[in-house]
Amino acid sequence: MYIANIDIQNFRNFKKNSIEFNDGINVIIGHNNAGKSNLLRALRLVLDYGSTKRLSINDFNKDASLEDLKAHSPKVSITVTIKKGQTSNEDDLVTISEWLTELNQDYEAKLTYEYFLPESHEEDYSNQVKEIIDAHEVNGTEGDKLTDKELKEVIYKLIQHEFLRRYTHRIWGGLAENQNQADSDLLRKFDFQFLDAIRDVERDLVSGRNVMLKEVLHFFLDYDIKSSDDSDEDKARKIKTKSQTFSEKSAELIGLLDDRIKEGKSQILSYAKQTGASLKSMPSFAGETSDIEMLSFLKLIIEDAGFNIPASHNGLGYNNLIYISILLAKMQADADKDYLGSNSKVFPMLAIEEPEAHLHPSMQDKFLKFLRGNIGNNKVRQIFITSHSTHVTSATELDEIICLHDDFDGNTRVGYLGKVFSDNDEDIKSKKYIKRFLDATKSNMLFAEKIILVEGIAEQLLMSVLAEYENIFLEDHHIAVINLGGRYFDHFLKLFDVTKNASAVLKKVVCLTDIDPVKKSSNGNYKACYPFEYQKDDSNFKDHASELVNTYANHKNIRFFSQNNERGKTFEYDLVLHNPKCEMLITDSMSNKGTIKDMMQLDEASTIEEYYDLLGSSSESDSIKEGIESLGNDWSDDDKKRAIIASRYLNSIGKGENALELAYVLKENLQVESRIEFNVPEYIREALKWIIK
Repeated sequence: MYIANIDIQNFRNFKKNSIEFNDGINVIIGHNNAGKSNLLRALRLVLDYGSTKRLSINDFNKDASLEDLKAHSPKVSITVTIKKGQTSNEDDLVTISEWLTELNQDYEAKLTYEYFLPESHEEDYSNQVKEIIDAHEVNGTEGDKLTDKELKEVIYKLIQHEFLRRYTHRIWGGLAENQNQADSDLLRKFDFQFLDAIRDVERDLVSGRNVMLKEVLHFFLDYDIKSSDDSDEDKARKIKTKSQTFSEKSAELIGLLDDRIKEGKSQILSYAKQTGASLKSMPSFAGETSDIEMLSFLKLIIEDAGFNIPASHNGLGYNNLIYISILLAKMQADADKDYLGSNSKVFPMLAIEEPEAHLHPSMQDKFLKFLRGNIGNNKVRQIFITSHSTHVTSATELDEIICLHDDFDGNTRVGYLGKVFSDNDEDIKSKKYIKRFLDATKSNMLFAEKIILVEGIAEQLLMSVLAEYENIFLEDHHIAVINLGGRYFDHFLKLFDVTKNASAVLKKVVCLTDIDPVKKSSNGNYKACYPFEYQKDDSNFKDHASELVNTYANHKNIRFFSQNNERGKTFEYDLVLHNPKCEMLITDSMSNKGTIKDMMQLDEASTIEEYYDLLGSSSESDSIKEGIESLGNDWSDDDKKRAIIASRYLNSIGKGENALELAYVLKENLQVESRIEFNVPEYIREALKWIIK
């Protein structure tokens, strides 16, 4: 069996949410305060029998309306749905048989935790809330009346001081409305082991005196006999013989110790005679030890370069891994029916908060592989991991990822990356592409609150500094800039397009794409052209962006932005088009630096022919001149001059190196008092304004 679903109502940041889980590993990701820890806490309230069940006033979701608070006291309700899984067995069905809600081959059962005010106190609650509201409506003047939010705060304070102590909890089996209280012995069959992000594993690793470590050592004592194919009688006989042998040898040791302390003992006991403690009987010293007791004296040590050192001297990350391995061993022991009989666990689960807190990136990957191996060996049946590590995400299958995030109204939403893809060939291709793409850097798109997708390295390197010229700081708005390395938007938008798939992740997404006009050649193929060669009404011309910009113009959370479809071409072309006199754009890695600088220094009185002269003579230069000449009077001379400089600039740069140099120069310009004027291209300004709105 496995935990297939959890429904959470009125608990912390979850107002009313249903979250589906995988039969195996579940990696729960999201930005800070998305609710990852709260989700694990909700699971513990139902499945961890030993955890505290009482809640504080801050555990209630405070988004309840004033009308709801007037009608009834707030209640927390958490329901887990249990279904038949890949590792189901007879003990599973026996454990949950009283909680079944579907009686078929693929059974289903439910457990519901409720935290509520008993009905006997409901009338008192209603009267006191009514008094608060009536007194406010009668006595409050128009200027000092409380808002609904402020009134709710008063009511929650009333609950905290007058009613919270009367709240109680129940765990119902089956349908909650039937109020069939789940049997505590059956609830103990669930083994929910929780490791929070801040944990002191050294304390639990030092010696066998720790309860968990002692239990593990006891279980694995004589494991060669316990795991053999011998009959139970033969196993018991062999273990008893070993225990007796140990007792006999330990008695010899105790005798040696007693002999060594004989004279000292008489001296110690002489004080007992003097105090009168020996009037009725004489105190003495004696003792014996068993193999089980002796386990307490074992200490966990680490073998390093031939030396034994205490585990407390080990690194925190390694000790966490050791601790988890011992915990899994304990879970194995607790699930062994031969060892614990009717007290054995049936369903072991492991929940780990932020494993990246103590593990470096390569160990995070190894750790996930280790957990998968233990699920495969059936030592733990289901695993829940919360993380905001891009390394963990990149090492995780898309189907295992559950993404918690906020909608535009601040409510919690749930996205399932694997479920946005169907079984058709196109989606299968997209899913494989994204999995290959999501390395530790690009996985950042899953954690950022907003995303800017760009086609190339230049936009990625320069976007942050361009935003600063508009007095926008991307980090303040939790915006990630992701370089797709081409026009691969279709693959990635499936992750975020909530209008097409309810499992998609709702984030604001900007797609910056070059308009890149092309014209049809004589052989029927399209090739790149300059904007001054482009004729919109001619079927031989088209661009790569206009249709996308129009398609997503009114989309809920996605927008495409591109250059002007009459004047634009690429990102670098537009930089110069908006800054035709800005010599700061000329970098060391460019070619034709002198020519471009001379063009930028021409004044307004300079003619088009002077620009032509600087272009020189080549096939590319002749193509630029021919295109400009074909415009006639359709473009102004200023537009033509800008286009000539932008064309020469575009043909003179290498993408990556130029962008690095330009990012440094533009950043440096921001930090000086005598700042050189620089204009951010219009389509980028519009994109930035939309994404922060």
